[in-house]
Amino acid sequence: MKKSVLVVASLGLTGALMLTGCGKSDDVLVVGTNASFPPFEYVGGASGDEIMGFDIDLAKQIAKDAGKTLKVENMNFDSLIVALNAGKVDFIASGMTITPERQASVDFSEPYYEATQMVLVNKDNNSINSLDDLKGKHIAVQLGSTGDIMAKSYSQQVTAFNSGFEAVMELKNAKVDLVLFDSEPAISFLEKNPQLKMVELDFSPEFYGFAVAKDKVELLNSINSSLSIMKQNGGYDALVNKHMK
Repeated sequence: MKKSVLVVASLGLTGALMLTGCGKSDDVLVVGTNASFPPFEYVGGASGDEIMGFDIDLAKQIAKDAGKTLKVENMNFDSLIVALNAGKVDFIASGMTITPERQASVDFSEPYYEATQMVLVNKDNNSINSLDDLKGKHIAVQLGSTGDIMAKSYSQQVTAFNSGFEAVMELKNAKVDLVLFDSEPAISFLEKNPQLKMVELDFSPEFYGFAVAKDKVELLNSINSSLSIMKQNGGYDALVNKHMK
């Protein structure tokens, strides 16, 4: 797949200095994520329990631009919007695709990454070559993800897991026919599981955004401003080169 990044419209620096969040302190900005979506968010580092990734680095810069400290809350993907609207986190950075259904509940930043869905299968599986071949297959997905939503349009046999790792393990154990997953995480899982292969099908592109509650207009403007500044000063491209294969 050809990976592409998006230019974010400039909104100026002023908005980045006006962030107000729901952290326990005015100096803290709380981001919700699901750290099982490499390279966007995952657990690693020298300590083995640090939450890292492309989204996390972007979120750190957003907080820095606002003169705040970032606090990361790791939770199940399908709990993120609930936590956001309950005021438990200030924004979501979790490779979340902008969809009309989600836009009914939250507001999104300008798109910051273009992706698509990919299929992972065991190497000896040559039965999937088109979207029609997905019909009737047993599909593993991450709960609440775009793949979870899309899979139901192809098959009634869809098993959803809290993490992509669990879905991949189910595939490796031959309990499902395929995993439907976002492209970059699929590549990341493929590198660690050489017995699998990736199949590119004619899925439509999708776009990731950071999500905020509907009444957080200043926060949304500040996030967009930080993204724009990073794009202009080369910081965004540096993070793409750091995290993406």
